[in-house]
Amino acid sequence: MREALAIAIPFYAGLEYLEEALASVRAQTDAEWRAVVVDDSGGESGARALVERLGDARLAYLANARNLGMVACWNRCLDEAAGAAELVTLLHADDRLLPDYVARMKALAARHPRAVAHFCPSVTIGSDGASIRSLQDDIKKFLVPRGPGDVVLAGEAGLRALMRGNFVICPTLCWRRAVLGARRFDARWRQVQDLELLARLLCAGETLAGEREAAYAYRRHDANATARQTESLLRFEEEFAIFERIAADAHALGWRGAERTSRRKTILRLHLGWRVASELARARPAAAWRYARFLARGGRSS
Repeated sequence: MREALAIAIPFYAGLEYLEEALASVRAQTDAEWRAVVVDDSGGESGARALVERLGDARLAYLANARNLGMVACWNRCLDEAAGAAELVTLLHADDRLLPDYVARMKALAARHPRAVAHFCPSVTIGSDGASIRSLQDDIKKFLVPRGPGDVVLAGEAGLRALMRGNFVICPTLCWRRAVLGARRFDARWRQVQDLELLARLLCAGETLAGEREAAYAYRRHDANATARQTESLLRFEEEFAIFERIAADAHALGWRGAERTSRRKTILRLHLGWRVASELARARPAAAWRYARFLARGGRSS
């Protein structure tokens, strides 16, 4: 018998996107799931009314007593959903599950019962829900380790693969609560909390297992947190800092290859270079200069 899967949806704003997310959950080919919307907006967003209007006994609603912020809300989602199932997915409220996500994650978890988390590739959609091409997402496909069967990340080889470029799309992750235990996202971070947790788990001896077929639709639009934090340079500040910290952790374990890969930060430097070229192509020299100066200073904004 396959294990139950719970889906927790951290929500702050964007009711139309949330409605799409919930519709994608209810359209799963495997109907054995439970889902909860955790509202971090103070309960006045309209999310409660939406959940109640759907009238689906598998859907629940919770409102945080106060705004916790994104990462703390993610952690509450893990806490609340963990009581409902052994497997827990945090579906971002502006994304969608493809119809076979639940079935695929259950099957993947059955093949890798000791993995702390399971993941899959994603397709990319825009604000209108239509499929779009994304250079960032296309590059991530080439970073995935090649080979037959599932993607398995463990030990130094797993950490080194992740530090070449994080190809694990955070919201696709399906966590096994018995292995994850009390470990959670570190709320000190606002952009790299997923990479930090995955690296921490790999350094602790855990394993990650991934599908090779997309089962998730990740939405890229200007209003999401990643877009805002890229524009403000917060993303890159945190990435440079976490790469150094992970390098130190790898050094302490004697993982010299993973340490070198982390310290080089090749993927970060390439991304910044692409940002410079992209801004120049859009006739935005001031923005290009900000990225170029940041890169020249080795990841320091001032």
